[in-house]
Amino acid sequence: MYKPLELFIGLRYTRAKRRNHFISFISLTSMMGIMLGVVALITVLSVMNGFHKEVRERILGMASHATITSVRGGLENWQEVIKLSKGHPNVVGQAPFVEGQVMLANGQNVSGAVVRGILPEHEPNVSDVAEHMEFGTMTDLQPGKYNIVIGKELAYVLGVSPGEKVTVVTPQTTITPTGTMPRFKRFTVTGVFEVGMGEYDRSMALIHMRDARKLQRLGDAVTGVRLKLDDLYLAPKVSRQLANDLPGLYRISDWTRQHQNFFSALAMEKRMMGIILSLIVAVAAFNIVSTLVMVVTDKQADIAILRTLGISPRSIMAIFMVQGTMIGFIGTLLGIVGGIALALNLEALVKWVETTFGYDFLDASVYYISDLPSDLHWGDVGLISISAFVMTILATLYPAWKAARTQPAEALRYE
Repeated sequence: MYKPLELFIGLRYTRAKRRNHFISFISLTSMMGIMLGVVALITVLSVMNGFHKEVRERILGMASHATITSVRGGLENWQEVIKLSKGHPNVVGQAPFVEGQVMLANGQNVSGAVVRGILPEHEPNVSDVAEHMEFGTMTDLQPGKYNIVIGKELAYVLGVSPGEKVTVVTPQTTITPTGTMPRFKRFTVTGVFEVGMGEYDRSMALIHMRDARKLQRLGDAVTGVRLKLDDLYLAPKVSRQLANDLPGLYRISDWTRQHQNFFSALAMEKRMMGIILSLIVAVAAFNIVSTLVMVVTDKQADIAILRTLGISPRSIMAIFMVQGTMIGFIGTLLGIVGGIALALNLEALVKWVETTFGYDFLDASVYYISDLPSDLHWGDVGLISISAFVMTILATLYPAWKAARTQPAEALRYE
């Protein structure tokens, strides 16, 4: 023999025989159960990764990767901040901004909003809002013309259309002979955007940075500088490096802090879904236990004969561990192949099903994300594969241990 005896006998027991087809059927169902569990885990986690990526990109389409602001009032030396950030190898875009809380009014319709003053020529360096314009363009924001671009839901709440006027009311006040009055200015709606996130479509408005300076009385200062990085996961590290290089005190913020609770909730959701779906693999592993217990009972005479020939209990245990491990290995391998193939082609498969049966899984009129995205992470595949294989190995321990305790005299008494 060119292979260990335990491996040879274990593989022989794995194959179907002319008798005991029921045991072979149970082995096949255990293998299929592990395969389906691994496929389900890989596919579901890939879909969750796809949704998380889609949401993250939509959030970062409006929010920057990192933001540098002054600890006191406006940022005076913002040109120096931009110049320094351009020298960092990981920074690929910069844009100054002016931001403040305001009230928008159109007749009886009033809504709170965040007005952000931008430079239209620099804004594409840090955000994707220009790619989500429903009407108008960012270049319509000209200094001194007091034009405004608002989110689609905000336009619906205010009841305004492009070309109409809205009143911007700021918290700053002006002292007049009749008393203290809030400051307000009429703006013309020249554009409407929809990024697919209610947080921004409902409460964000964009104006030119010079108009925002006048509105906020900042003079030549700005609220801060927004940065875009080549790798968004480096935002905490890069922002700290820039803060250390800048003279004076600055407030540093990045996307992981601004939306920490939201992204933590997404990570927890993915973790809990993985644990719940892993129960499918656990059930299949329990089937391996029942399969091996029946095999051990059926092979009592064979075990006794092998023991009388001098095979040790440890070798008997190894024989049945080989059988269970082989079931788990084949099931896991088939699950990996099937899960990867399904995750990589899920979007095309869903579109084919929707076209064939005329049914939309995610109705575009209801959901912001109307496609079923899939983002396969090889780290998830590796973790799922190792976890499934380890569970199948653990499932073999008790039946193999029971087989090793078989007493030859007791097993052969009624043979």
